[in-house]
Amino acid sequence: MQYRRLGTSGLQLSALSFGAWVTFGAQVGRSLARQLIAYAHERGVNFFDNAETYNNGEAERLMGDVLADLRLPRDSYCVSSKVMFGAVEHPLPTQRGLSRKHVVEACHQALERLRVDYLDLYLCHRPDPDTPIVETVAAMDMLVRQGKVLYWGTSEWSAAQIRQAHQAARLNHLTAPTMEQPQYNLLHRDRVEREYAPLYEEFGMGTTIWSPLASGLLSGKYLDGVPHDSRLAQSNYAWLRDNLLGQGDAMVKVRALSPIAERLGVSLAQLSLAWCLKNPRVSTVILGASKREQLEENFKALEVVGKLDADLMEAISAAVGQGA
Repeated sequence: MQYRRLGTSGLQLSALSFGAWVTFGAQVGRSLARQLIAYAHERGVNFFDNAETYNNGEAERLMGDVLADLRLPRDSYCVSSKVMFGAVEHPLPTQRGLSRKHVVEACHQALERLRVDYLDLYLCHRPDPDTPIVETVAAMDMLVRQGKVLYWGTSEWSAAQIRQAHQAARLNHLTAPTMEQPQYNLLHRDRVEREYAPLYEEFGMGTTIWSPLASGLLSGKYLDGVPHDSRLAQSNYAWLRDNLLGQGDAMVKVRALSPIAERLGVSLAQLSLAWCLKNPRVSTVILGASKREQLEENFKALEVVGKLDADLMEAISAAVGQGA
């Protein structure tokens, strides 16, 4: 495993990490979750990503039970939660958002579900237009000072909102966000590569990227339809299926990438993950998996990164219709 600093902080995360979105509590039960987390940890993964809203808290509860059952040394891994959407089906106004009340209570609830004393990473899952950014920053600062959170950050905030958070922290002597968790893959590049570009140098921001395979599109498994055991086949993710497969040009781009992967003798998933890892602004790539075989294949992407020279990177960008 390779390790990278989370921005300019001193925290080093495994280049590949493991997340619970979609799978934990749905496709993945306790026995399989135990196998996946144990295997990932054995391979050097030291970051496990979660959120209050994943299966309404069940993903965190399942992960917490497994981490406790495996008795992994607490100093050998980092765990995250995210706050915004709440952990109940129809949340009341005080059960969601980024108010001081919900940020603090959601943290306490995540600690209980994950069965830990502190969160290594705590992220604002989306911006909250109903809460002043300075209030959210102050709530996060309080949790950091209490030792319940070590690093806090944002997920899918605009560069302008992230800059406002840093300004609020500076003016009020509060702890500033350390990282952003954006979607980043070969089909979704602009925010990480362009919009956030000034933030890396200006604030030392790290990125913990999600959906590196575009919810499976970049694995190639949807080229001939939707497999019955895939996440897109689940009725509660029909919105995701329609959103992804409704992008007509996406499948064209995936097909154009296939010959490049074949030429390298690697899978399309390994090529796509290695491409993400090639970006030095990526602190860690969050993997999702419902089978151990998927993790085994994805970990081999680490061996592909060094093979992606300038010519190959240019060919990959050409295949998806963007300049390198």
